[in-house]
Amino acid sequence: MRPTGKRPESGGKGKRPRLSRTPRTKVAASGRRLGIGRLFLVLVLVASGVKLVFVQGFEAGALSEQVDDQLMTRQPIFAERGAITDVNGRVLAFSAEARQLYANPRLLTEQQREAHRKDPEKPNAEEWKRRIARGIAEITRGRISEREAAEALFSDERFLYFGPLLDPGVARQVHERYPQIGSEYRAVRRYPAGSVAGDIVGAASWRKGERKIRGTVGLENALDDRLSGEDGVRISNTAMGSSLVIPGTKRIKAAEPGSDVRLTIDSDLQFVLNRTLSSYVDEYGALGGSAVVLDARTGKVRALSHVDSSGEESGKSRAQRHLSNPAVTTPYEPGSVNKLVTAAGAIEHGIVGPDTVLRVPEKIEMGGATVRDAWAHDTLPLTFRGVLAKSSNVGTLMTAKKLGKERFAELLDGFGLGRPTGVALPGESSGVVPPRKQWSDTRFANLPIGQGLSMTVLQMAGMYQAIANDGVRIPPRVIESTVDADGTESAWPRPDGVRVVSESTAETLRNMLRGTVQRGETTEQTGTAPQAALDGYQIAGKTGTAQKPDPACHCYSNSKYWATFAGIVPAGDPRYVVGIMLDEPESTHAVAPLFHDVAADLTRRYDIPLSPEPAPELALRAR
Repeated sequence: MRPTGKRPESGGKGKRPRLSRTPRTKVAASGRRLGIGRLFLVLVLVASGVKLVFVQGFEAGALSEQVDDQLMTRQPIFAERGAITDVNGRVLAFSAEARQLYANPRLLTEQQREAHRKDPEKPNAEEWKRRIARGIAEITRGRISEREAAEALFSDERFLYFGPLLDPGVARQVHERYPQIGSEYRAVRRYPAGSVAGDIVGAASWRKGERKIRGTVGLENALDDRLSGEDGVRISNTAMGSSLVIPGTKRIKAAEPGSDVRLTIDSDLQFVLNRTLSSYVDEYGALGGSAVVLDARTGKVRALSHVDSSGEESGKSRAQRHLSNPAVTTPYEPGSVNKLVTAAGAIEHGIVGPDTVLRVPEKIEMGGATVRDAWAHDTLPLTFRGVLAKSSNVGTLMTAKKLGKERFAELLDGFGLGRPTGVALPGESSGVVPPRKQWSDTRFANLPIGQGLSMTVLQMAGMYQAIANDGVRIPPRVIESTVDADGTESAWPRPDGVRVVSESTAETLRNMLRGTVQRGETTEQTGTAPQAALDGYQIAGKTGTAQKPDPACHCYSNSKYWATFAGIVPAGDPRYVVGIMLDEPESTHAVAPLFHDVAADLTRRYDIPLSPEPAPELALRAR
């Protein structure tokens, strides 16, 4: 049977119907899009491959470090700070372990609230904190008060330190009773000799934001890098910040301990010098005083002391008490001890000899200024030795005029004035020497007698060390050596010596300076400091009295003075040089007996042989 239905119509007889077809332009566009997509996919794959190669080849190290930062815990290993000892090995400064308590008050609150919620029998957070505070006060025996502990625990901080540093055993007891309270290592600096050499040693303490102590003043500060050493680190994998350390993942870089430092200071001598100086400051009502003892041949500082009047140090921390060392930081006008410069130049250049007689009037005119001697007299026939021993301003200036400004300036430089000694103590002053071009005749009338320029007591002693050491000045130093952690001791570099005058001139000056301490048969044959003489020993020395500037009148005061003394023990075979300054003593004669007491201790302490013969009486006035 045939199917029924109409035959489709056609456009014409015998023609087949047309099928619907996509235009060629659309097919081409679709192909291009497919090609672009494939190209983009290829580029993405290539870029990913390049990035992978770059990451693995070039960024692997950095990315590995980032992963380490997330996985690893780094704990510092603090280097042990080196000790400071005196020349005999007595410890002046060392480090000891202490612990600093810390807590997370907010976490403690959250944990205790949760514990109380689960078990109402347990104390609530507030009561638990009060119990901990009472317990800490009990364990520390009041070093941390209950109130102080409570204030810390009741804060809303996530982490805080509280209380003073504690002995490790005490901190351990706190943690064992209250695991929520932790402690962190701290090093504390101990000074078993107390204030002895404190102005030299200085102080070290914690600085805000740092986890180790640092030197703040004195040698603790100046030698901080050498004393501190280099910290190490302990690195361990703690599994993404947990407290569990994965076995076998610890890496340690050991800390390198700091070096020990041995000083040239004899702490026993330092103690006696402090005590002696303090007694004279008190007895003579001085504002303060400084003193130094140098080894005559090496320039090593055996003792260096400064004392203020009683009571000024109470209530101050160690760092405040030893903020500076005025014996090296505070210059003063030296007065007649500076007459050594003129004497050295005059002898060295053959202008005069010890027995050269000068007819010395009571006053002299220089550059419009009138300078007088300290005592009234008619014209005196003084030997040049007598000019120095009796400290004649007029005789000194008569000689200085012959020496001349240029040679005088050269000698000031040779004696090391106007620049720091390089002793290695922080804040050292260079003193003040006016520039040569500013030397008017009036100013030159002051400089040879020790006014119009300034120096520290260490610089003053250094001048006389040059004379004690046959004319060669050795810059002073306070450091003997350093000792590394392995026990290797290295001597501190010795500074080069400076030839100031010839050996014969130095010997002549030492003999002349014996006249200062001479007690002659008459006043005219007596020096300015017979109280400085020491039985059995020949002593060379020089006194000085300098008027202090008065800012009210821009002139020199007639009532306020610096009193000074510099001496050599003994004169014939010098072992030590002593420099002394008292600030505004009630009597300027106080420095001579003070020197005597210091010199007497030196001869006993170091078994210095007696001089082979008594000092002969020297001619100070021509007969």
